[in-house]
Order: sequence, then structure tokens, then C-alpha cells
Amino acid sequence: MAIRSRSSHYSWRVCLLHLLLIVAKQAAADLRYSVPEEMKEGTVVGNIAKDLGLEKAHLTDRRLRIASGSEDTFFSVNMDNGALQVRRKIDREELCHGGGACLMELKIIVENPLEMHHVVVEITDVNDHSPSFLEKQQHFEIAEHTSVGTRFQLQAARDPDAGVNSIRSYKLSSNDYFDIDLSQRDEDKIPFLVLRKPLDREQNDKLLLIVTAVDGGKPPRSGTLNVSVTVLDSNDNRPSFSQEVYQVEMFENAPVGTIVTKVNARDTDEGNNGEIEYSIAKALQPKIYEIFQLNLLTGEIKLKAALDFEECDIYKIDIVASDKGIPPLTGMCRVVVKIKDVNDNSPKIDVTSLSNTISEDSKPGTVISLISVTDKDSGVNGKIISRILNDAPFELKPSYKENIYSLVTKEHLDREKVSHYEILIQATDCGDPALSTVKTLSIQISDVNDNSPRFEKSELQFYLSENNAAGTSIFSVTATDIDMNENAAISYNIVREVSKNDVTAFLNINSENGQISALKSFDFETLKTFHFQVVASDSGTPSLSSNVTVNVFILDQNDNAPVILYPVSSNGSAEGVEEIPRNVNAGHLVTKVRAYDADIGYNGWLLFSLQEVTDHSLFGLDRYTGQIRTLRSFTETDEAEHKLVILVKDNGNVSLSATATVIVKLVEPREAFAASDVKSAAKDDEDNNVTFYLMITLGSVSVLFIISIIVLIAMQCSKSPDYTSKYLQETNYDGTLCHSIQYRSGDKRYMLVGPRMSIGSTIVPGSHANTLVLPDRRRMSEEVRSIVFRYSVLEEVKEGTVVGNIAKDLGLDKATLKERGIRIVYGSTEPPFAVNQNDGVLYVDRKIDREEIYSGTPSLTSNVTVNVFILDQNDNAPVILYPVSSNGSAEGVEEIPRNVNAGHLVTKVRAYDADIGYNGWLLFSLQEVTDHSLFGLDRYTGQIRTLRSFTETDEAEHKLLILVKDNGNVSLSATATVIVKLVEPKEAFAASDVKSAAKDDEDTNVTFYLMITLGSVSVLFIISIIVLIAMQCSKSPDYTSKYLQETNYDGTLCHSIQYRSGDKRFGKSLIFQMVK
Repeated sequence: MAIRSRSSHYSWRVCLLHLLLIVAKQAAADLRYSVPEEMKEGTVVGNIAKDLGLEKAHLTDRRLRIASGSEDTFFSVNMDNGALQVRRKIDREELCHGGGACLMELKIIVENPLEMHHVVVEITDVNDHSPSFLEKQQHFEIAEHTSVGTRFQLQAARDPDAGVNSIRSYKLSSNDYFDIDLSQRDEDKIPFLVLRKPLDREQNDKLLLIVTAVDGGKPPRSGTLNVSVTVLDSNDNRPSFSQEVYQVEMFENAPVGTIVTKVNARDTDEGNNGEIEYSIAKALQPKIYEIFQLNLLTGEIKLKAALDFEECDIYKIDIVASDKGIPPLTGMCRVVVKIKDVNDNSPKIDVTSLSNTISEDSKPGTVISLISVTDKDSGVNGKIISRILNDAPFELKPSYKENIYSLVTKEHLDREKVSHYEILIQATDCGDPALSTVKTLSIQISDVNDNSPRFEKSELQFYLSENNAAGTSIFSVTATDIDMNENAAISYNIVREVSKNDVTAFLNINSENGQISALKSFDFETLKTFHFQVVASDSGTPSLSSNVTVNVFILDQNDNAPVILYPVSSNGSAEGVEEIPRNVNAGHLVTKVRAYDADIGYNGWLLFSLQEVTDHSLFGLDRYTGQIRTLRSFTETDEAEHKLVILVKDNGNVSLSATATVIVKLVEPREAFAASDVKSAAKDDEDNNVTFYLMITLGSVSVLFIISIIVLIAMQCSKSPDYTSKYLQETNYDGTLCHSIQYRSGDKRYMLVGPRMSIGSTIVPGSHANTLVLPDRRRMSEEVRSIVFRYSVLEEVKEGTVVGNIAKDLGLDKATLKERGIRIVYGSTEPPFAVNQNDGVLYVDRKIDREEIYSGTPSLTSNVTVNVFILDQNDNAPVILYPVSSNGSAEGVEEIPRNVNAGHLVTKVRAYDADIGYNGWLLFSLQEVTDHSLFGLDRYTGQIRTLRSFTETDEAEHKLLILVKDNGNVSLSATATVIVKLVEPKEAFAASDVKSAAKDDEDTNVTFYLMITLGSVSVLFIISIIVLIAMQCSKSPDYTSKYLQETNYDGTLCHSIQYRSGDKRFGKSLIFQMVK
């Protein structure tokens, strides 16, 4: 019970707060008019357009109108002048009951933009009704001994008019016994007959009187009531009620049959004169007789029909108590029944929408609809709280007028996420229990082109087998656009690069479906991979596009046979001779056949096999490495020379092969040892010499390259040619131009006219824009002097505005201007300027419109370089580079002598991660090892070293499992397995032969890289020399020759100097001709 009380209290607090917020809003924007009732159709009430500040010319476009409702039938808006007019005859008494102000509220809608204004029209009363009595006759039976001053209630007249036009007085026809008196009950005036003189039945047993009700109109109206009085013999005590007025309150939802109250009257007479009967007085509101029922004997009043607070909130019932005397006496009381409102009416929601479609690029705050909420209940039960139930990017924005809202967008819309909204608007009153109404508003989001086409990935990878058929489709790209209709229609094209080796020249794309076809056949050995960009553009306005990088990998086909690299004889055939001591043990490495296949993968994976051998029990060939080893020790009976034919074939579907021949000669141990030493020493010296010379050459070229760069920089920094010696500055120059420089060439004098320049300022070579050719003053021959000046002036300046002083700038004598005929030559049109021949001033002759002179042609453009940095993600696991077994797994076997000391390098695990930064930083760890005391792993370099010396009890084989992981947020890893075998020193010596071969390969790689580096530095050095020579050749310090290309030049200059005014440049070249 306590919880329910607190909840109810909280609900009341919320409603009270809502009421305070509503009351606080000012309705300053209301328009208020008044019009009398009964006016003719077309009567102007007021001019809405004028009062709202609307232009009459736009009323039709903005659809000025009255929103739909019950009041719109009485008024209309004239679309020509914006006047509010009476549409049909108005009866105030029909619209508004009672004497209060009769107000009609109109909602005025204006579109583009959407606005709602509230207009209140007060219907003023006119005296169009006369007072009237419900019954034309009223009869009284009065005993003759009734005392003077006794009052008898008359039925009150009714007048629908209000205010001054309502009933003001009652008049009684002339008579000797009665006067009329008024009694105020609430807001009603009740007439009474007052006995002024005792009655005498014997003199006059019946009286006829006329009561006249008069209103306050001008002229006044009246109504009459005929009153008849019958004089009876005495019944001297009249019934009297315990209360003169009974006050009762009851809820409107009280059921039929509910007892309203019980009146009680007493009569002190006896017998029939004391028996009382109750009745409801006549001439009351007809509704009272329909709703209330009075028990004649007990005075109990019951409901016989349902109450409705919205129809009437108070009933005033006059109860008459009459005895049965002759004549009967009566007493009266009034029962005032006040109806209390019950929350029995749900709110009503009215929606005024412009359209049910809104563009997805509408800004937050865009008005979609106007919402009006009403509730017939009153007080708290009629106060409404409105809200949107579902989660939608819309909100109700309250208006200054109570219960008027605008439905507006509260955030940006996205049709691609949600294309349709069903907005549930709930209006809940503050009654207990609260009633609510939900209305659904359907909003469709229209599409704009705000999404560019998208590919599934930023990079696409396609694999194409080499030797493809030219002209056929090789693959296709597809993009999607989540817009709709033409905004989602996609066309494809390839970005072409203008270069010699542009592969895209051999590609074609279908613009509709993205099918890409190759115009030529590709060769893997020539081109292994290439990439290009495809642009997908939609058909929206403006069009949006995106691109994708297509990486094409050419797949190898087995079209290359293996090539034997070793052994190779001097004549180029795959033959070789190997000498080995006769006393070698089984497993001795004789040689290693090396071969190469230009194909990759299985097509380039070579297998070695002995195709021919003199003795199969002597030699064995590793099918994967090509190593030839002895299978047993040699005997005296074995031949001294053995021929081995090795077949090398690839693993293509149709395998290709090559053969090599190895002649193995058995020699005595001393001869073999000596030959081995000679070969080894010669080979080492040769390798060392080549590497040494390459390093010396690389260092020399690098030093020369650096010196050339330094010289180039020094030459650039030392440039400061002093051209001032060629110019003769005019010290006394005082014209309106900023600055000028003069210089001589032969018999002519040249002037550079331009903005003020400091000593050392350079002039752009090759331009005649600033050069003025002046004739030598010493020459007497007549020449036409043609000089180009530039002034600036704002457009739209007044006529007569001074632009500049030409005579002063040219150094002309003002007295000779008319004689020399100074004038403006401006083509075929009339010039906007004129020259004053008295003082040489150039002034504006007519109004100038810059936009008429300059139309913005040719168009100017600019570009910007956009650098896009792709951020790395940890999407590549480490790849083991070493050890790698012949089958491709990360496994390797390392053989080390048993007698090595602690710290001996066993091997180094090499790995690679394609990511960068922390994502590519690799750490190594021993995940599994047979003996932790024997081996240690450097976590950063991957080096495996021995921790101690080996003992006789240590096992001969140890397995190490190395975990390689990166440092990404979610680290990726790989594992490698290293089998370490402990062998006796002699066996290790045999293994070193194999390692020596590996070292040879490594030395070859070093030499190869040195040669590449040397070539690169040499190319850079040559380029710097070429640049240096080009710069020397392009020098032309004598700029005078560029300006004096025509020795007899005396015409108008081809270009003009441009001057600035603020941050703008204006003007048009004028040619002033002065003839001596």
C-alpha cells in the first residue's frame, strides 16, 4: 500500500512539473480577432498574411490554409489577399453555452518552410434572442391568511445571449397585492412574488398577473409569463427544509441508480396539512429531468441516466415540498450537484504531414509533421505528456502553444541502414489511472548518392596461368553500391598509366559487368606479377567512385627444362671429373650436382636419379639434393674410374629432364690431398680478390658521387647575378606607377615597369610583359611611341573617378597634350574610360561591370596530391626461412662434433614476418628440448648455442622445438624443429665438406650484392653528372638579349604588367597613342 502511495505521489509530481513547463511557455505568437455573431458570409475578420508578415505574392505557393478541424467550417482564408473571412453564419449561443468568452481557436498552416500559427477568434454576442419562459403559465394557490411579506418563487426566464444582452430585470403588471423581487442565487437571478397586502378570498378569490423579463440589449427585448393566483382557505404552516441549499459532489462515472442525496422537509401541521410530497420544480433545464429521479415520499434523489462531466459539470435542482392541506403550502430548496471529472477520455492525436517521404541528407531539426494532441477531460486528467515510443532518429519538439508539437529529425538519417520508419507517437494524460493513445506515423527515407561503390577488398588477387589465349576473359571484378536506382548503377574502367611498360595497355574491361580480358598471352618467365587499378563509378549526381588494386600473379606452367649448373665442362656440356682418395669411408661426399629450372613450384622442383653407373654398390645419389656419396669403402679390386650419368627431371605433369655425366677417379690419398689443397687455395684467392676489387671500385664511385653532389649544391647556392649594372635607374621618377628600371641597348632605351623591386630582384626570362621601348631622345626622327601601363580600379565606381595620371607617368608636358592628340584606342566598342586633355588624367567615363568584361575564360584549375598511408594489422604469421626440409616443412638436421666447447654455434633459426613495427618484431623461444642444460636459444637472434661441453653419457641425438611469434596484440606464431646429432670429429670433417659448398654459395651471394650496389651507385653518379652539365648549358645570364630580339621594334607591346589592389587583380590593357 505504501509503495502504491509513493508511486501515485511520484506520478502527480511528474504531471505537476509538466503543467508548470507548459504554463511557463508564452503564447506571444497568437493572433486574436473578434467578430460579432450572425455576420454575413464573406465578412472580413482580419488579415492574417499582413499580421504574420507574409508576402501576398507567395500565399499560393506556401499553401496558406486552415488546418482541418471542427472550426474550419466557419472561416476561410482568401488566397489573394490573406484575409480571414466568415464562411457561414455563426450562432454564438449554439457554439458556446454560458456567459463566458466564446473563443474559437484556428490552426493556420504555411508551407515552404512548414509553420503553424494559432489564431483565436472571439465571437461577440449580439442581442438576437428575447428572454423566454419555459412555461407560459404559472399558477399559485395561496391561503387567504398568508402573512404579508411571504415570497413565492416564479420560474426564471432564459436568455441565450450573454453579458449585457442577458436578462437584467423583471416587471410585474399593476395590482394591489403583489410586488416582484429578485434574489441572486449563484450567477442566476430568481424572481419572487412578494405579498404586500393581505388577501381576502371573499373579495377576490383569483388574481391574474403578468411578469415581464427584460434584457439589457439596445433596444431591449422582453418575454412575458402569465401568473394566476387562487386564494384558498388557511393552511397556516408550510413545509420547511433542513437546508436551503444542499451541496453534493459526485464523480461522473457514478453508476445509474446511485443515490445523489436525500432532502428532508418538515411541516408542523397535523393531518393532511402535515403530510409532505416532494417534486422537482418546473422550468428547469430539460437535462435535469432526464438524469435525476426524485422519490415523492422520501425526498431521495437518484441517478436515472449516466453523467458526463464534459457535457455539464454542475446541475442546480430546485426541490418543492408541498403539504396536502387546502390550500397546500410549499417550501423550496436547491440541490447543487457538482460533477467531478473522471479520466474517461483518452487523448486524441491529430497529424498534419507535408509528405511521408524525407531525404536522407536532411539536416537534424528538419520538420516532418505537425502534431496536435487534445483531451476532453479537464484539470490534471486533461494534461497530456507526449513522446515517441520506439527508438527512431526523430523527436517531438514542443511548440509555444500547449499540446502542439513538431516532429523533427534529431540526427542524420541513413537510408542504407534504415529505409523506412514506423514512428509510434504516444499521448498519455496525467489521470489516475492514466489513459493513452498511440498513433503510427509511416516515414519513407528517400535515397541520395552518398555511398560510393565498394569492392569486397581493397586489394584483389587473381592467378593467371601463363600462355593464356589472347582476347579471352581472364577474371572479373565486382563492386556493390548500397544506394538505389541510378545511384547504384555501376560502370567499370581501368586506370591507364602513360608509360612504356604499362601492362594495362594489354587489358580490356567490360564497363557494365567488370569482365577483364587480356589482349596478349603472358609469359611467367618474363612477367611474374603485375598490378593495376580498376575504378568503379556510379551514375549518381555527382558521381561517386572507388578503386581497387588488382594484383595478378602469373602461374607457372612446365615449359622450361632443367639446366645443369654443375658439373659443366669447358665446352659447355654437362660433364665433370671428380678425384677422391681411395681410402675414403662410406658416406663420403663425392660431389653435388647442381641444376636450375626457370619454372617454380612443382614445375621447378627437381629430382635427381642415377640413370647409369658402373657399380651400383659404390655410389649413392640423394634424389633431392643431388649429392653423390660413397656407399662403401673402396677395395683393391674396384676400378680406378667410374662413370655416373645423372638424370635431373622436374615434377611437372609432363616432366622435362636433363642429364649430367660425372667421371669419378680414384687416386691415392697423398695425390688427392695435394690436389685438394691447390684447388681450395686457388679458389679462395680468386674469391677474395674479386670481392676486394669490387669493394674498392664501389668506394671510389661512391666518393665521386658525393663530390659531384657537393659541387652541384655549391653552384646552386652561389647563384646571385647582379643585373643592376645593366639598368639606369631613374632617380627623379615621381609618377603613379610603383617603380621602373631603364637600360640601354644600342640606340634604344628600354624601361622595365612593374611593382617596386629591390636590388637583385630577378625578372622572368622570355617575357615581354614589362618591357617598354622608348625612342632615343637624341634622335630627331618621328616615331610612334607605344607604352603599356596598368592601373587598377574597382567596378561600379562613379563616373569621373580618377584612375591615374597618364601625362605624369609618361613625363609629358600638359601644355602639349591637345597638340599631340592624346586619345584612347579601345577596339570597336566604346571605351569605359576617357582622358582629360587639359591635365592628362585618366578617369571613368561610364559605369563598369567587371562581370561583363571578364567571363572567367579560360578556366583555371589546381590539383592536390593525396597521400594515403595504409596502417598495418597483424595479419601475417611468421614464416620459417631456415631450417626448411626438402618436403617444405620447417625441419632441419644439424651435425656437430661431440668435442665442441660451451658457446659453440649450432645453427641459427631464420624467420620473416611480412608485417611491420611491433607486428613484425619476432621473438624466439625453446618450446621443447630433450635436455635444457645442453642448449640455449637467443630470443632475439634465433641463434642456438651449446651451454656446456658434451659428455659420454649425453645422448647422440637431441630434438629442439623452437616457437617463433610476433608482437601483435593477438600474436601469431610458427614452429621449427631442429634435430642436433652429435658425431665423432672425423664424421664432422666429412660434413664440413657439405658446409663448404654452402659457404661457396654464400660468398657468391655477397659478390652478387656488391655488384648490384656498384651498378646502382654508378648510375646515380652518371645522372648527377648529366644534371650538372645540363644546368651549365642552360645558363643565360645575359637577359638583355632576350628582351632585344627585334632591333627595330617600335610597336605596341604584346603584354602588360599586372598590378594588385588588395588581394585581387583587375584591369584590361588600354593602348594610349601619342603622335608627335
